[in-house]
Amino acid sequence: FMAADLSALDLLVVQIDGLHLGDDLVLVAAIGVDGEGNKHPLALVEGATENAATVQSLLDNLVSRGLDPTVPRLFIVDGAKALSKAIRRTFGSAAPIQRCQIHKARNIMERLPKENHAASRRVLRQAWELDDADKAEKLIRNLARRLDQQWPGVAASILEGLDEILTVVRLKLPKELRRSLACTNIAENMMGTIRRVTRN
Repeated sequence: FMAADLSALDLLVVQIDGLHLGDDLVLVAAIGVDGEGNKHPLALVEGATENAATVQSLLDNLVSRGLDPTVPRLFIVDGAKALSKAIRRTFGSAAPIQRCQIHKARNIMERLPKENHAASRRVLRQAWELDDADKAEKLIRNLARRLDQQWPGVAASILEGLDEILTVVRLKLPKELRRSLACTNIAENMMGTIRRVTRN
C-alpha cells in the first residue's frame, strides 16, 4: 500500500496521527476516507519525533503518488503544530484542519486538579455538541477565562488552536458525522495492528 497510486481515490478526509514506539521511534500514519465512508490506509513514515520533516516527508509521498493538493479535503490531526504547518504548506493556507477533541480534552485534564475535571469536561462536551461555532467558541473562551486566575497555563492551552478544534462545526457537518471526524479514532484500527505487529 506504500506505493499504491492514489489518483483514482476520491478522498474527502485525510487523518494523520503519530504513534510512539519506544523512546526513539515515531510512526506517522495517514488514512483517507472516501465519499462512501470507506477507509484507505495511505502511508506510514518513521521518524525520531513527530516533527515537520517527518510529516513533510509523509505529505510529499502522498502528493507524489497522486493525491491532488488542489482538491479541498478535511484534515484531522492529533494537535501537533508540525502537522498543521506542513499541511498548510502542502495543501494551501485554506486547508480545513480539525484537531482531535479527545487529545485536546486529555491534555487539558492532565494539567488541571481532579476537582475541576467534571465541570471542565462538561463545558467542552457542551461546546462540541453545539451546531453554532460562534456559541461553542464563546463557551470555551468563558471556560478559559474562569480558569485563568488559578491556572493561566491551562487557560492558554485551552485557547491554543481554538480555531482548529471547531472546524467540523464551522463546516456545518451533521452531528453524527461530526462525532466521527472530530477525533483521530479513524486510525485506531490501523494503529492497533501496528502495535500488535511491532510489540516484540
